Amino acid sequence: MERTNGAGHSEHAPAPEDEGRRARRHDPGRRTRILDAALDVLVADGVAGLTHRKVASRADVPLGSVTYHFASLAVLQAQAFSRYVEQRTEEYESLFAAVRSHEELVRVLVGLVQQGPSRRRSAVLGFELHLAALRDPELRVLTQHWTEAARAVLARFTGAEIAARLDALLEGMIMHALLTTDGQSPAETRAAVEHALTPAAPGPEDGSRT
Repeated sequence: MERTNGAGHSEHAPAPEDEGRRARRHDPGRRTRILDAALDVLVADGVAGLTHRKVASRADVPLGSVTYHFASLAVLQAQAFSRYVEQRTEEYESLFAAVRSHEELVRVLVGLVQQGPSRRRSAVLGFELHLAALRDPELRVLTQHWTEAARAVLARFTGAEIAARLDALLEGMIMHALLTTDGQSPAETRAAVEHALTPAAPGPEDGSRT
């Protein structure tokens, strides 16, 4: 396609693909897109399958762009997991924002377990992070942050001691829901949650002396 410039000379108009490349040069969201692509790769292939090339392909950016923003695979992995923890913390808090009663609390907690398979991406990322943190002490800062944030949300309704017990129960049941072929019924999940919410009975040493 030709067009005439001001001097009367004809020139070629830029091809659509050239315009696309030119527009991509100014891409302020590229770094975030790379991180989200890295999370997608972690879900699909795990920590062992994370590569710069896979991330570049999924993010639709040049390979050099990934290595420009993230000097090493370890840095990319750590910052991707950091983004996940930030997103997951906000999501978790929002689930409890409207809880005003015991019944509403139980309903949300049961939903976390029963809907685990439908929230597979988030759950898989959480378990991949914990697995990676077993071998990388620097990632334990993220797992600790997530644990503290989750328990702080629960503690608003239960107190710190029950929140810690409940958090451990939820993680175990969500993993079971993802892995089992014979899922737990909502009634069974509810019974387990209700039991965890019940304050422990005082032991003999806690009773008053006569």
